[in-house]
Amino acid sequence: MEFIIQLLNGIQYGLLLFLLAAGLTLIFGIMGVLNLAHGSFYMLGAYLAYWLTLKTGSFGMAIPLGLAAIAIIGVILESTLFSRLYQRSHLDQVLLTFGLILIFEELRSVLFGDDVHGVTVPALLSGSIPLTQTLSYPVYRLFISGICLLIAGAMYLVIQKTRIGMMIRAGSTNREMVQSLGINLQLLYTLVFALGMALAAFAGMISAPVSSVFPGMGSHILIICFVVVVIGGIGSIKGALIAALMIGIADTLGQVLLPEFSGVAVYLLMAVVLLWRPQGLFKVA
Repeated sequence: MEFIIQLLNGIQYGLLLFLLAAGLTLIFGIMGVLNLAHGSFYMLGAYLAYWLTLKTGSFGMAIPLGLAAIAIIGVILESTLFSRLYQRSHLDQVLLTFGLILIFEELRSVLFGDDVHGVTVPALLSGSIPLTQTLSYPVYRLFISGICLLIAGAMYLVIQKTRIGMMIRAGSTNREMVQSLGINLQLLYTLVFALGMALAAFAGMISAPVSSVFPGMGSHILIICFVVVVIGGIGSIKGALIAALMIGIADTLGQVLLPEFSGVAVYLLMAVVLLWRPQGLFKVA
């Protein structure tokens, strides 16, 4: 039964990673921008959840308010900074986005300080489901897994079954043709970037009650997100989902079953997958 609990924890962690990796793979695969500052929005989402919950007294109200703020910041950043990088080299993109990491970290320190903070689990989701007489599983962790699966399903339907999804997929393969058809590619890129930032921030918000809010949390998780994107295939939402689940389960079970090797389990998995499929598990979208 303890193994099942750890497996559920691994799935929940993997689904959180998917939210982060989905935005990262969309921005990199469709817009061609290597965004090192993606993890900073995960951190900003967590800190906004903490601050807005204190101000409003409601975690449920803090989430939409925080997402609205992040989406606005994403639109401003894309239109003023990232739109200038589409035809630039990856080195320029790395320099700019690394600079954004430093700016966001300094702003975080000034506005929220350097202490570790906690966010209280909403009362409605604070219970546990009994598994045995001595073991139970938190309802909130099941809520995280459920909401992540809903978002994954919604993203699949939008990208594969709608007109805007068709434009997104077309823009990732042939930008000139899309523009010649009269599609506003700049507006499309702005929407994709804002969506990617909102997904990262939302992941930080819903993870705050279970993992705390602390300085540097964005940089810590960014590396794992890049591993997910590489394994899943750059630009592939389906690949990001499967790779995130693989990484989440491998990392969680590795810490329990082989703690002395847990630090290399994720990268060993990446090496095995890339030896088999150097391009990643799936192609774009």
